[in-house]
Amino acid sequence: MPRVAKTAAKTVSKTTRFDAADYLNTEERQAAYIAAALETGDADFVRDALGLVARARGMSGIAKKAGLNRESLYKALGETGNPEFGTVMRIVGALGLTLSAQPAASGRTSKRRRVA
Repeated sequence: MPRVAKTAAKTVSKTTRFDAADYLNTEERQAAYIAAALETGDADFVRDALGLVARARGMSGIAKKAGLNRESLYKALGETGNPEFGTVMRIVGALGLTLSAQPAASGRTSKRRRVA
């Protein structure tokens, strides 16, 4: 009996790169995403969230409003970035947002330092 070679038909799927910034298309979604990042207490997540929202709004415009050049903004919000708190506040302001504090859900309070 002759051997019949089986050939598998290759299916090629075309995919597009997922970019979360495409889904942060309203100020409400952007603010909610940054608020969720802040609630985690993870500085890297907060930095990444600010970067995504800045990209969603346009890095050049946010950099200009924050008083930074575009390259500095990319560096500060990049994967290895570690922006100073002042820079974070400038970026938050450029995004038209404010930061606020509320008691942690755990109900733990920090020890207060006495001021002499």
